[in-house]
Amino acid sequence: MTSSELWTRATAERYDAEETETSSAAVLGPTLTFLSELAGVGRALEFAIGTGRVGVPLREHGVPVVGIELSEHMAAVLRRKIDEDMLPVVIGDMATTVVPGEFTLVYLVYNTITNLLTQDEQVECFRNAARHLEPGGRFVIELGVPPLRFLPPGQVAVPFDVSKQHLGFDTFDLVEQTLVSHHFTRDGDDGHYRRDNSRHRYAWPAELDLMARIAGLERERRVADWDGAPFTQDSAKHISVWRKPT
Repeated sequence: MTSSELWTRATAERYDAEETETSSAAVLGPTLTFLSELAGVGRALEFAIGTGRVGVPLREHGVPVVGIELSEHMAAVLRRKIDEDMLPVVIGDMATTVVPGEFTLVYLVYNTITNLLTQDEQVECFRNAARHLEPGGRFVIELGVPPLRFLPPGQVAVPFDVSKQHLGFDTFDLVEQTLVSHHFTRDGDDGHYRRDNSRHRYAWPAELDLMARIAGLERERRVADWDGAPFTQDSAKHISVWRKPT
């Protein structure tokens, strides 16, 4: 049984409307180019495919895509966009669910590895990726770098968005290596805000490299964004690529 929190129907129904920026051509264009180049002429498997923000346009980009998704409600929203025969989705958790066949690319975007709240489950996610990859295939993760340098002694919260429509901040448990993302989202023009939160287990780039080694994968590349900018000590996130040896 996965520790990932299950997305509800209400959350699934409003997800796309709240992710218009990350669904824009400016954001998705480099993402699709990056992933399609790695997939080549093979198939891609998306862990936690959600409503298909990346998977659907990647399929339209010419890459055969299969998805694994824990929430039936999120998958139902995806199904309104594309038929099952065009983009099959299996309901299950990304750490253990197996789908038929081999893939040249397995990918997991938008910090979703942190939905698995234990290190053991995150390791199993890497093993599951390796299980699905053909020799020479790649596993890609998009993940933020934990912003702990913003925490002075005694402070446990770091804001990540302060705008008219949304206030967001993370609170950290440095002992358990977990965080809670708090969201206050403005509903309409009546001044009322909806409060949501979600739990995550953050992981460092080097920790992910070790998980990959445990799963039999080798790091091939790490960049700061989908455009391929160099990853530095000041990078807020990374795109990491691991390869299954031939």
